[in-house]
Amino acid sequence: MNNLQFSIIIPVYNRPNEIHELLKTLTFQNYTKSFEIIIVEDGSTNTCKSIVAQFQSQLNVRYLCKENSGAGQSRNFGMQHATGNYFIILDSDVLLPKEYLQEVENALNANFTDAFGGADAAHKNFTSLQKAISYAMTSFLTTGGIRGKKKAVGKFQPRSFNMGISKKAFYATKGFSNMKYGEDIDLTFRLWKHGFETQFIANAFVYHKRRTNLKAFYKQTFNFGSARPILNSKYPSHAKLTYWFPSLFMIGFDFALIAAIFGYWQLLIFVIIYFVVIFIDALLQTKSIKVAFLAIIATYTQFLGYGIGFLKSKLNLIIGSVRLKT
Repeated sequence: MNNLQFSIIIPVYNRPNEIHELLKTLTFQNYTKSFEIIIVEDGSTNTCKSIVAQFQSQLNVRYLCKENSGAGQSRNFGMQHATGNYFIILDSDVLLPKEYLQEVENALNANFTDAFGGADAAHKNFTSLQKAISYAMTSFLTTGGIRGKKKAVGKFQPRSFNMGISKKAFYATKGFSNMKYGEDIDLTFRLWKHGFETQFIANAFVYHKRRTNLKAFYKQTFNFGSARPILNSKYPSHAKLTYWFPSLFMIGFDFALIAAIFGYWQLLIFVIIYFVVIFIDALLQTKSIKVAFLAIIATYTQFLGYGIGFLKSKLNLIIGSVRLKT
């Protein structure tokens, strides 16, 4: 598709500083064609209207406001008002390398698909904890590469912090559902159901800030875990045993600790070996002992949050099913 016209859709809720940093990176793009940016204020009390105004002389940016309804519906709102024929969806907490838009266009011209997803990375200026969280969320050893690695497990499922969808596919699928979490995966499954192809564009990565403390990271992964059993129930053909891994890992970890208390250390040794491998891999990737150590904590936090969220959601679905039968 040689006549790509990009509309960048960015929902935001009470994060004006993030919008300032993101728009700043958009002024540095080496992309020579025109593109539009649509900021959708999702019922914020701390708005970014004045921030957007600062960039209107440098960028083709529009500022839209709506009542709070969540990121998914805000993205739909932005796409409904967009003038382009290909929509790029970004979270407000990302930064773009200057080659981002050009890399997207190059990939789509070489192999057009009606949707794509890109990877995320940690910027050199991020905190050590942010880098550790980035490792935990993207490493093949922790997530199997499902969030954007060349060694990804199975068909790639774009994530809404960095994805694109054609205008045609948006109107065919009606965009994001009302799900509060997992709405991007839900959209991917519906794209496939409608016959649209997705692809992973490795060079279209973003610097993703993610959460800045472990409490917020735990909550985020808990929500991710909670969404997966619901998605498995809606789309059973896409359910995989690997989605149980964080929950099974935490159950095994607790069992190993209890066994160790009674003098049986064998199981705990396997857990220790796994975290040592995490430390070494993170150290090789980040060249930082501090980040490597924090990667162990971030990985444990991720498994704990996702695992508990997954089990709680699964239990609620089972209870709900039993109640319906009775």
